This record gives sequence, structure tokens and C-alpha cells, in this order.
Amino acid sequence: MSFNSIAFAVFFPIVFFAYWLIPKKYQWIVLLISSYYFYMSWNAKYVVLILFTTGVSYLCGRLLARMPSEKAKRLVLFGSTAVCLGVLFLFKYFNFFMGILCDFMKLFSLQLHPVTLHLLLPVGISFYTFQTLSYVIDVYQGRVQPEKHFGKYAVFVSFFPQLVAGPIERTDNLLPQIKEAHDFQYGDAVYGLRQMLWGFFKKIVIADTLAYYVDLVYEKTFSYRGGGIADRGNLLFHSDIL
Repeated sequence: MSFNSIAFAVFFPIVFFAYWLIPKKYQWIVLLISSYYFYMSWNAKYVVLILFTTGVSYLCGRLLARMPSEKAKRLVLFGSTAVCLGVLFLFKYFNFFMGILCDFMKLFSLQLHPVTLHLLLPVGISFYTFQTLSYVIDVYQGRVQPEKHFGKYAVFVSFFPQLVAGPIERTDNLLPQIKEAHDFQYGDAVYGLRQMLWGFFKKIVIADTLAYYVDLVYEKTFSYRGGGIADRGNLLFHSDIL
């Protein structure tokens, strides 16, 4: 689901009103359901990945609080990092590094048949992977206490406004906000909606308009020179683009 889509225009008001109408102690449930629905609207089966990463980092956070020695804590930290980054590597970087390895072996006249994984890149995988790693590292270093409530921690990992485009939030910034009960504040709601409208304007009106000209250049990169675009009368755009 894209932020600048009709689907999101319907989805967001439903979440907004449900969050404020439901009793405060259940507000986190609205965020959890809406975040997972938002993610699953892209590809439902890939929800297994975010659940797996969330579960691994949650358990490792709890284990870190129980480990009797620094060596044991480092093993837990290493295990969490290896598993989470392993999933990220498999889906996002495996084919890229396999290509590099094949090219490297050719330098020594060795033919290596590449293994290509035909996997769809999960949306937001980098953001939620590094957010979970940040959480485990914060627990390891004693900056935050391990979260006991799995549901609220799952909201922290999957929170839909920043799941697919970031930013990667620090645990001590976002998680306490999810755990708190919130009262509706008209001024805050108006301010937030203004920020959203300004963001939509920059994305839809400015960025998407400029993307048309940028894409024309990237489709024919060898047809344009760095200075060649401005050679003719110091114009900003090449005549072929205009």
C-alpha cells in the first residue's frame, strides 16, 4: 500500500478514528492490526519474515537480561545479529554478491556457475531489520530494559508510518510512546495533518513531477554528458528532454 494511494486515503481515517475511539489500554492493538494489515497488503506471505525477525530479537532481548556473564551476552548478541542480517542478506544481497564472486573468479580463469535466487525483495526489510538490531544492541549495552510485552514490541517493529520508508527509530524514542496511553489533542491532530499534507505536496507535486525528467535521462544515460546538458545556451534541461 502506497502512502499516496486511494487505498491509504481510506485506510488511514479508519485507523485514526479507531485508535481514538477504542479504550486506551487497547490502543496498541489497533496499531498492531493496522500495521500488519498495511504490510500484508503488499504481499501477505512475507509477513512471516517480519514476524520471525520480531520474534528472534524479542527473545534475544529477554535472554540478555538473564545471561550471567558478559561472554554469554555476547553470544546472544552475535546470534541475533547473525540471524537477522542473514535473512536480510538472503533476500536483498545474495544475488548481488554471487555476481561479484563469479566476476572475481573469472580473474583467475575459473568458471563459477552462479546460483540465482528468484526471491521478491520484501518491502521495508532493511528498516525493520536494523531497527530490531538497534533494539538488541541497546538492551545489550544497558540503554534500555528488555520489553516484556511482545505485542507492543511487535508494534515498535512494524509501526506502519515508518515501516517502509524509515526512519529507523531508536528504542527509547518510539517504544515508550507506544506503551503510553494517549488522550486526543485537537492541536496535535491538526499539526500532524498539516505535516502530512505538506509531505504529500512535496511527493506528488514536486518529486513526482521532477521524476519524469530524471527518468528520461537515466533511461539514456550514455546519450547525455555531464556538461552537455547545459551546453546549449546554458539551459537547465537538454532540448531532447523538453
